[in-house]
Amino acid sequence: MIKTKRIYDAAEASDGHRVLVDRLWPRGLRKEDAAIDEWLREIAPSPELRKWFGHAPERWRGFLTRYKRELDAPEAQAQLKRLRRMARGATVTLLYAAREERHNNASVLADLLRR
Repeated sequence: MIKTKRIYDAAEASDGHRVLVDRLWPRGLRKEDAAIDEWLREIAPSPELRKWFGHAPERWRGFLTRYKRELDAPEAQAQLKRLRRMARGATVTLLYAAREERHNNASVLADLLRR
């Protein structure tokens, strides 16, 4: 099972394996308080794409296209494959820092992993 959750929300046992999927560490959050199992920067959007998108809703479609292209890289594909395998037998929660629940990279990753 794949879930998404804002990293600032409290960790719960039902989260299972908690994976931060942002390239930058979330502002104002101490690493000791994050309750993450791993941090996968490699599958986060590139700095250029992240800056271009800027969480502007009118750029969402362009972000999707460009981000999926970045995820075609061999390193990203290996991480996606590993997460997909992990989620077959357990819950994996993809953590993100963005305020927007739907328009963020974790939601894109979750959709790809559920296929």
